[in-house]
Parts: sequence; C-alpha cells; structure tokens
Amino acid sequence: MKKHQLYWIGFNLVKGIGTVRFRALLDFFGDAEAAWKATPQELRGSGLNEKLIENFINLRSNVSLDLVWERISRQGISVLTWEDEGYPERLREIPQSPPVLYVKGALVPEDDWSIAVVGTRRITAYGRQVTEKIAVRMAQAGVTVVSGLARGIDGVAHKATLDAGGRTIAVLGSGLDQIYPPEHRKLALKIIERGALVSDYPPGTKPEASNFPPRNRIISGISLGTVIVEAGKRSGALITADFAVEQGKDVFAVPGNIFSSQSQGTNRLIQDGARVLINPREILEALDLTRINELNEARIILPTDPTEAELFKVLSHEPMHVDEIQNLTELTIETVTATLAMMELKGMVRQIGGMRYAAIKEIGPEYEVD
Repeated sequence: MKKHQLYWIGFNLVKGIGTVRFRALLDFFGDAEAAWKATPQELRGSGLNEKLIENFINLRSNVSLDLVWERISRQGISVLTWEDEGYPERLREIPQSPPVLYVKGALVPEDDWSIAVVGTRRITAYGRQVTEKIAVRMAQAGVTVVSGLARGIDGVAHKATLDAGGRTIAVLGSGLDQIYPPEHRKLALKIIERGALVSDYPPGTKPEASNFPPRNRIISGISLGTVIVEAGKRSGALITADFAVEQGKDVFAVPGNIFSSQSQGTNRLIQDGARVLINPREILEALDLTRINELNEARIILPTDPTEAELFKVLSHEPMHVDEIQNLTELTIETVTATLAMMELKGMVRQIGGMRYAAIKEIGPEYEVD
C-alpha cells in the first residue's frame, strides 16, 4: 500500500464527495492527506458546503483508515488511484473518472485492448447465441471482454469468454465483497483467476439500484468500444451506450426482431446512428484490433530509443496534434510521425484521432534524454 491511498479511500467513504468535489479538494490542498487533515474553516475555503463538511468531520472522527485498509487487504483487494501507474489510462481520460478503484484479481497491460459487451437481463435464445459468438471471437483475438456481472447478457459474456480461454473484467455496482446477483459468486471467483472484479464503491457497499447506472460509465470508459446485444426501451445497457457516446467511444448494436421487446433498444440505437453489428469480426476491424498480437509483441520486444524518449517528454495524457508535438522538438515531421507510429505499436502512446496523440504510460529512466 502507498501512504496516499489511505486518504483517497477515506474520501471515497464520504457520501457526496465524488469526482468533481474530490478533484477540487486536490487542487485546493495539493494532496489528499492535506485535505483529510484540514480544519472546517479550510474546508469551507475549498468550496465544500456545511452539510458535506459535517458529513466529512463525522466520518473522519469515527473511522480508522488503518483498520479500513486492514479489512481491504484481508479480502485480497488492491486499490488504484489517479496517482497510481496501474490505473487504466482509458478510464483516467473520461469525464467523471472514479478517483479510486478497488480491484480483485489483476488488471494487466493486455487489458488495454478491451470491448464492453452488455445487454438485457431478460436474455433470449437469440441473444445468448449472439453473445457467445461475440465473446468467443474476442477471446480468440486476445481482446478482453468487459461487462457488469448481471444476469442475462452480462453473465453469458463473462462465462463464454472464460470458456474460450480469454480474459474478462466485471464492473460491479457494489463493494467487491457484495457479489450480485448471488448466483454469480462462482463465476466471480473464476473471473478473479483470469481477469478482475472492479468497483469504485468501497467494500461493504450493498448492491442498491442507484449504484448501477453510475458504474456503467466505468464499463464503457475502460473499453475501446461498447457492444449492446439485446436491450429493452429502458434497459440499463442503453445507459452504458450513452456513456460510451459521451466518452467518444464506438457503440455497436446487434439488430433484432422488430416485434421483440428485448430488441427495441438496440434497434433504436441503430436508428440513432450506432454501428450495426452483423459479424464479431467487424468489431476487430473497426477498432483496428486485427493486429492485436502484433501490438502486444511489439510492446514487449521492441526497445525504446532516445528519439522516442524525446517525444515522450513532450506528450501528456491530454491529446496533442502531431504538428504541435513537432514544434516542441527539433525533429522533422517525418521522424515524428514514423516514431509515433512505432510508439503506438508498443503501447506507449495512443492515437486519439485527427493525428492527435496522448501518452499511455510512464517511460523508464533508462531512456531519458540527456
């Protein structure tokens, strides 16, 4: 455990302090520890209202962060914050990115290539067949399947991925010690072995209905794109699709019988501009995942040189146009574009679109430029 994580967990326990307010506290106090130890007067200066200050002071007075951490550790749960290197970069970039993630299992670099597969709990035989086909194809391609562990499409997506030897991530609307639905506890254990359970809710949080819509932003945020297999007019899967659109991600929808209530939501998505998904291969082609093995191998075996390091120094998590990158270096535009293409293969940078690039992870000191 890193010391800073204790205070991030502390604020995660305070109802009413979410992404926006917590970021404001960090900006005002400089770090989570200083904010945690602040006086009521200082908290007022940071912009917190009296009700939130009262909630915070009461919690701070009655909770031992060391005991909270001990309970988390005993359950085999790891913690990731915005300040931690292992925090998923795609998730870091979205609006309302969760400051704290609780993880059971492991998030690995290969999970950079992930697809969300979600849908109705009232799955039909057609929906099951399509979900299994998508999950198996993604597993065969080395793509991680992300879903919500719910009944129906979600559960089938996780199980089919595991059965095909792939990796899968389940994002919960509860604490990681509160598996819901209860009949998916065995499935959850299998996911931990070859993937991860993830939640931004602290352990002990019950699976209340209000928790599930917000968690959908994580399902779409951690993924390259989102596939909706079946969804009714008011399905929670449509909320995931909305988040994906807000995040600038591709949304794929499987067309269905126009007389089927479970296909009303997906057919509407298609009418509104979602990509029509007929064959799972189309996901790989649309998101440039047909060369995923090449991407992973390149990230592992190709060395980083001083030119890459020089580019990496001017890059950040905020997208920059290639012309701006070139202006900040003494390199030719040809060298910049060619090197960025190689760095993308290695998983060091990501092309956002429109010749804009953003850094994915830190570069090692051995590659720093003198």
